[in-house]
Amino acid sequence: MRLNELSPAPGARKKARRVGRGIGSGKGKTCGRGHKGAKARAGTAIKGFEGGQMPIYRRLPKRGFNRHLPNRYAEVRLNRIVELIEQGRLDAKAVIDEEALVKAGAVRRRKQGIRVLGPAEKAPKITLKVAHATASVVAAIEKAGGKVEMASAAAKAEEKA
Repeated sequence: MRLNELSPAPGARKKARRVGRGIGSGKGKTCGRGHKGAKARAGTAIKGFEGGQMPIYRRLPKRGFNRHLPNRYAEVRLNRIVELIEQGRLDAKAVIDEEALVKAGAVRRRKQGIRVLGPAEKAPKITLKVAHATASVVAAIEKAGGKVEMASAAAKAEEKA
């Protein structure tokens, strides 16, 4: 078989309907577009057009704000970190940072940082160094005698100063 002998499977390619080729073709004269109006003409965009009435997307007020570049965090639950410590894949005595969590398989990749979510039944005494952690996680770890360092909190403190 050669490149010039390649062809698509039979029935895979279908010829386009040729419109405007006489009444015998079934798609002659108006070509299936009806008579006049915006839809009968080429190059018209009428999405949201309400017949001259002010469209609803312009009648209603603007609300909210979508960030142009939102922070995308990789998320992991505190219960998952506890499991990994029990399995021996994470060392509770060492500082558990983002690299350690990726290496242990808690998250696939860091993205723009790691966010630790959700309360655990039993929080271990660990030192956690991540981009963000929820208030319940911080409270649970500090209650157990551990410490949480957040990069986002440090950045906010620098902005205020």
